[in-house]
Amino acid sequence: MSKLKQFQVQSARPLPIIIMADTSGSMSVDGKIDALNHALKEMISTFSSESRLRAELQVCVITFGGVASMHLPLTAAHKIEGFEPLPATGGTPMGTAFQLAADMMEDQEIIPSRAYKPVVVLISDGHPTDDINSSFDLLMNGERSSKATRFAMGIGADAELSLLSDFANDLEAPVFKAENARDIHRFFKAVTMSVTTRSRSTTPNQSTPLELPPVSENENDDEFEELDF
Repeated sequence: MSKLKQFQVQSARPLPIIIMADTSGSMSVDGKIDALNHALKEMISTFSSESRLRAELQVCVITFGGVASMHLPLTAAHKIEGFEPLPATGGTPMGTAFQLAADMMEDQEIIPSRAYKPVVVLISDGHPTDDINSSFDLLMNGERSSKATRFAMGIGADAELSLLSDFANDLEAPVFKAENARDIHRFFKAVTMSVTTRSRSTTPNQSTPLELPPVSENENDDEFEELDF
C-alpha cells in the first residue's frame, strides 16, 4: 500500500448514525412501518457508497416495540450486506431505548474517542409506555452523548411532540411531523443529505442543517397512495 493510501485509510474517522425507531404495534397500521423500512433501506444504501476519505459512516438501529433492542449494532455502512425489515408489535419502551443509546455513546470501545460526534435520529408515532426520566436525562446530559446532533420525527396525530421537541437539539430543524408515507421518505432524504454533506466536508464535526427536499414530481404516487396517517 502506498503511503498516500495508507494515510487516507488511517485518517478516516467513524461518524456514527444512530436510528431510534418506534416499532410498536401502532406502527403496523396505515403503512407506517413499511414506509420506515423503505426509507431506512434507501438511506443505508446511500451511505454505503459514500467516500471514506475523512469519515466512515457507521449505522446503528435501535428499535423499541414490545422490547427495546439493538436491531443493527453499529456497523460501517459499506459492510452492511442486507437490512432485515423492522417488525411492529407491542408497546413503546422508549425509555429503555434511550438507555441503550446513551450507554453505547458513552462506551469508547464501541464509539472511540477519535470518532466524530454522532447523529441520533428518533422516530415515533406515540407515547412511551415505560419510565423515561433517568434514561432521557442521561442521553441529554451524558459526557459524550450530549454532544450528538439530534433530529426527531413524529408520525401521525398521536406522536408525543413535546418529548420529541425536547429531544431535538438542532435549532434549524424542529421536530418534523409526518402525515403520510411520503413525509417519512422526505425526512430520511433530508437526514441522508445532512450526514453525507458532513462526511464530505473538511470539518465533519460541524453539524449540517436539515433541509427537507420538496415533494418531487418524479416520485411514484402509487407508492404513497392512501397511506395518510
